[in-house]
Amino acid sequence: MKDPRGGKVRGHLTVPCSAARMLMPMEFKRIFTRQEAVSALPLVRQIVADVLETARKIRELDEDDSELPGLQDQMEEHLLELEGMGCYFKDWNFSIGLVDFPAVINGETVFLCWRSDESDLAWYHRIEEGYQGRTPLPD
Repeated sequence: MKDPRGGKVRGHLTVPCSAARMLMPMEFKRIFTRQEAVSALPLVRQIVADVLETARKIRELDEDDSELPGLQDQMEEHLLELEGMGCYFKDWNFSIGLVDFPAVINGETVFLCWRSDESDLAWYHRIEEGYQGRTPLPD
């Protein structure tokens, strides 16, 4: 199902068109060092909390509720804010708050991978392996 604004609809939650592009090969806005990603984490943590709270509110509404479009717009703004920073929200169930930061480890482009229930940035995965391929970050 397509949203009129060009996103993909998952229940009442709309994945913005720009986020939907993440499913295809891409060029990255920026490549993070580990320290840059750690430094960005406080802001990312707040944005992800806003995403998850907005998702909770959306789930509680009926499909024809007049508040729904405004909440969907807020969701898109949150997701685009993350994308503007150069990182990507990857939790399309809107339950765990998964964010990937493009980075380079041992000459390979990878994603530093953080979940909202983790206190630190401690994992990464190869781009083609996704979340299931999470490996502890090297020292």
